[in-house]
Amino acid sequence: MVTKKLTDPADEADLRRADSLGREIFSDIANKWALLIIEALGERTLRFGEVRDEIEGISHKMLTQNLRMLERNGLVERTVHPVVPPRVEYTLTGPGQALRVTIDGLCDWTHRYVGHIDASRRRFDA
Repeated sequence: MVTKKLTDPADEADLRRADSLGREIFSDIANKWALLIIEALGERTLRFGEVRDEIEGISHKMLTQNLRMLERNGLVERTVHPVVPPRVEYTLTGPGQALRVTIDGLCDWTHRYVGHIDASRRRFDA
């Protein structure tokens, strides 16, 4: 998506506008892999393989794409250590940590209502 440059900062953050930066950011981070990566990193610094091991089912390609997107948006910091072989580590930035608080709330909500949602799905599908 190409974001049109808006003149009003309030318009830039308006998620209802298809051409807003806010909508583009929301679209980037509101996917299962990004949320799971942020939750997996938590307050730790992890290498690529460690992040992959924390998230069952994520492919190498999806992890790479999402880490790059999170880095581009300033939510993850990537550190390359000049050793052979290169060691690359990922950690959440301040804004990434702030987003993690929201994700933790979503995780808590999921744990609280998973039984209710499962029962509703069963009734609906019957």
